[in-house]
Amino acid sequence: MKVTLAVIGRLKEAYFVAAEAEYLKRLRPYCTINVVEYKDEAAVAAALPAAALVYVFDERGTSMASTTFARDVLAAAEQHGAGAPVWFLIGGADGHSDAMRKRAKKLLSFGQFTIAHRLVRLLVLEQIYRGFRIVRGEPYHRE
Repeated sequence: MKVTLAVIGRLKEAYFVAAEAEYLKRLRPYCTINVVEYKDEAAVAAALPAAALVYVFDERGTSMASTTFARDVLAAAEQHGAGAPVWFLIGGADGHSDAMRKRAKKLLSFGQFTIAHRLVRLLVLEQIYRGFRIVRGEPYHRE
């Protein structure tokens, strides 16, 4: 599966860069994943493939358990068919436009907390990793 984590803005802090690199390394056996930084949502929209399965992290989104994410997002995307890229989008400080929310297969949320975007990047990567482990029945996740 080819996965893109599209984010608005840059990750500057060395400790966040190191944490992101660790999750990208852990994800190598499960998928081809790239984190791509964009200046704004227009740049994301221009790069977004028409056939992509798009999941948008948004304050209006659905909060779900890791097992639900694994089943309803990752496993469903794998079953959707080979070659359909999966894009997870993290917006900037102003969130996402209505058009981008409408483009999404699903809006996702980490709840009602306000979380710094650089932390959300790590949370998304961790949940993708956890989700693949759950889908494969590998140890990592605990109920």
